[in-house]
Amino acid sequence: MVRISFQARIASVLILLPLVVICVLYFAVQAATTASIRTQAREQLDVGTGIFGQLLDTHARQLRDAVQVLTSDFGFREAVASGDEATIRSALFNHGARINAGVVMMFNMDGKLTASTVAPLSVARAEQINRQLSQQGQSILMPFDGHIYLLVQANINAPLPIARLVTGFAIDDRFARELNQLTHLELTIIGSMDGQPDVRVSTLEDMPMIVLDGDSGEVMHGDEPFLVQRLVLSSGEGFKVQALLQRSLEQARGSVAVLNKQILLIAVAALVASLLGALLLARSLSRPIRQLAGVAERVGQGDYEVPLALDRMDELGSLAKTFQSMQQGIAERERQLAHNALHDPLTGLPNRNLALERLNSAIVAQRHIALLYLGIGNLRTVSESCEAGGSDRVMQQLANRLQAALRPSDSLARLLGDEFVLLLDGADVDSAVATADRVQQLSMKPFRVDNHDIALDCRIGIAGYPSDGATAEELLRRASIAMQDAGHLAGRIQLYESGRDAAQQRQVQLIRDLRRAAQRDELLLHYQPKLDLRNPARLQAEGLLRWQHPQFGMVSPGEFIPLAERTGSIQLLTAWVIEEGLRQLQDWRARGMVVQLSLNISTEDLVDAELPTRVARLLSHYQIPPAQLIFEITESGVMLNPAVALQVLHALREKGVGLSVDDFGTGYSSLTQLKRMPVQELKIDQAFIRDLDDTSEDAVIVRSTIEMSHSLGLKVVAEGVELQRSLDLLDRWNCDSVQGYLISRPLAPQAFELWTQRPLTSSVSLVH
Repeated sequence: MVRISFQARIASVLILLPLVVICVLYFAVQAATTASIRTQAREQLDVGTGIFGQLLDTHARQLRDAVQVLTSDFGFREAVASGDEATIRSALFNHGARINAGVVMMFNMDGKLTASTVAPLSVARAEQINRQLSQQGQSILMPFDGHIYLLVQANINAPLPIARLVTGFAIDDRFARELNQLTHLELTIIGSMDGQPDVRVSTLEDMPMIVLDGDSGEVMHGDEPFLVQRLVLSSGEGFKVQALLQRSLEQARGSVAVLNKQILLIAVAALVASLLGALLLARSLSRPIRQLAGVAERVGQGDYEVPLALDRMDELGSLAKTFQSMQQGIAERERQLAHNALHDPLTGLPNRNLALERLNSAIVAQRHIALLYLGIGNLRTVSESCEAGGSDRVMQQLANRLQAALRPSDSLARLLGDEFVLLLDGADVDSAVATADRVQQLSMKPFRVDNHDIALDCRIGIAGYPSDGATAEELLRRASIAMQDAGHLAGRIQLYESGRDAAQQRQVQLIRDLRRAAQRDELLLHYQPKLDLRNPARLQAEGLLRWQHPQFGMVSPGEFIPLAERTGSIQLLTAWVIEEGLRQLQDWRARGMVVQLSLNISTEDLVDAELPTRVARLLSHYQIPPAQLIFEITESGVMLNPAVALQVLHALREKGVGLSVDDFGTGYSSLTQLKRMPVQELKIDQAFIRDLDDTSEDAVIVRSTIEMSHSLGLKVVAEGVELQRSLDLLDRWNCDSVQGYLISRPLAPQAFELWTQRPLTSSVSLVH
């Protein structure tokens, strides 16, 4: 690729700009000149048209005057009256020669030709001439006998008209040259007569026949352009006479040829001056720029001390001074960036990169090292409770406390906003646990921020080299896993346990695959029957979600539901469950089965204002009565955002959907909250039902709950019924419905249909 220098580019631009301007100006002048020439040529044609008409009128008037002289001659009238043909012919020849007429004819009053100075005309031609003169007046242009004549007629009176005298003036080259001298226009007159060759008179002997689309236009004669104006001078039966006035555009341009040469000379002179000026200017600009480029190259190589000697007072001098300031700024920023790349900007501690570097150094040196991975579980709550910047000040105080717990050989790094790592050089497991306990005690002390005491929930994971990993990344990851496990322990300290990587990888894959499980048809809905103790024939079921993972097989809801709630996928699952449940209800209704279906909705669904609208649309689409659908909600879910949750629940109830409180007794149960919720059913948690007997403490709670619910107008469902004695007690206490393994396990749709076909008995003890 050819490299063009900056100087050449500047010179090119400075030359091209005036060149373009000059070319545009030159061609603009040429275009304006051409337009002016054409305009002038058209004006000359218009003037020439008037002069041509005047010239014809002049000749016609002269002929009429000459004819009047002959027709007024007494002797000529006597000869005409007496029919003296010899005298008439002599007078016609003499008079025609005297006035330079091309033809003189005489007609009697019947239109018959009686005398003529030309060879005998045919009767048809004579009648045609007489007829056209009678129709068009005293004068007319007609082609005949190889010429174009201007014919003028006058009556011979004695004293009444006894004959008509017609005199014709030949339109010849002399007439055309006369017009050319007066107007400087070229003239071509063409006479056409049926049955005769065209007669042509022109100042341009070799001018070809011109064909125009209209009365004016432009034609080429050789290499010379002409503007042409066409005039129809006369026309009649079988003949036509027209004139073409022509103006040479090339001759018209000759008048401005000197101006064009002067403009061209000026343009060339300006271009040469621009070339010289551009070269000088480009040279004066490119030299200091080359100096700046050289310095910039040295700076790019890391040399920030290279001097720049450019003593100029113009903009390039200012640029040089600015460049020097930029050198110093770059050097300072590079030092700062090098520090920031390895340190946390808030606490000044080493960041993840520097921690990994130090950890790698210890591994390369094969020194024992322990990692304390510290995470803060309630940082979000701290941020919300503090004023702006309060959480940052907490992190700074925590960093100072952690530094105080370290030995000189240890180091502390901040990995993320709420995660720190302590590198304990040469430490074994026991000393690492002791240090972790000391760090835990320091972090448990309240932090004073904005006159508030802030308590942090710190959990610490411990991993060591070489027992728990061979690389820095592996050690950090495993220490992080131990930290996450510590969050489930009361002491908040956990050593890394072998095999936890596989569990975490499984969890990561489940989280990743969960969003696409519905699209891949991996989700299933099983139905656990609910037995109505008062009406066993009534069909009720709870829809329970199952996941058939292609790699892990059937995944327990207790494993993937918490993951969905934590990662925001739970609403996708709820949407699938609702639509699949309604589709199954539609299928059963088509086969005569009317089932009331209960479905669980999550906390996120309770604060989704669009949920009632979507449910109503699905009910309409699948043509399911709203009374067949019950949504089970938890008290804890409502308590997270009571205002929005209650609004959504009331909207669902207005659309006819039933509502049930699930896991009653395990959350923030209160009669006040229960009265505010538009529910129709209460579901006692299986923790109170599974080992229910007449003498247990749970019996009092369950029996009281049933009586209280009935007094509030609520139905009661007991879940987790696994023993016959529990079922008997619930029936005795008037519980409305029960579900559990004693009744049936969750069933696939086909198995549920078979269950509904079981024989019904009146004895509760035979239900199972």
